[in-house]
Amino acid sequence: MEFMFQLKKTLYELLSEALGISSEYLESIECIKTASLGCNYYHDNIGGLQILRYNHWVDAPHLQGSLLANVGDILQLISNDKFKSVMHRVVAGSVGNRVSASCFFLPVTSNRDKTFGPVKELLSEVNPPIYREISYSEYIAHFKSKGHDVTSTLNGFQL
Repeated sequence: MEFMFQLKKTLYELLSEALGISSEYLESIECIKTASLGCNYYHDNIGGLQILRYNHWVDAPHLQGSLLANVGDILQLISNDKFKSVMHRVVAGSVGNRVSASCFFLPVTSNRDKTFGPVKELLSEVNPPIYREISYSEYIAHFKSKGHDVTSTLNGFQL
């Protein structure tokens, strides 16, 4: 797990820099404070990951030993759509084995009412905020209320 925390630190420093802000910014606002690990065992050694593109599920190419990073909805909101979260799913095949491990980096859980919004330094008259500030608990409540609806959870927080 230590490797995942080091990888998280490196990725978020690079993502902060890509936004043109301090490399410590994303870490400092605690949008990536805690971690949750999920492991899954599937019957499919050739992939199974699909992404939603233009309202159709499309197979993502399988690359042996690859690492996939999905920025998630909170980072999409914070970046004011500079980064995009990708709706995805895994479908199981009928032969072979597939093991995947997912590590989710979540906002600080000790303060679920802490709000997150678009980075002020990214906003201007030509780039106004797309989303309002929200708390993580508000996001989770809306996410759970949607059920299996494939529309973005962020649609409920647009200005």
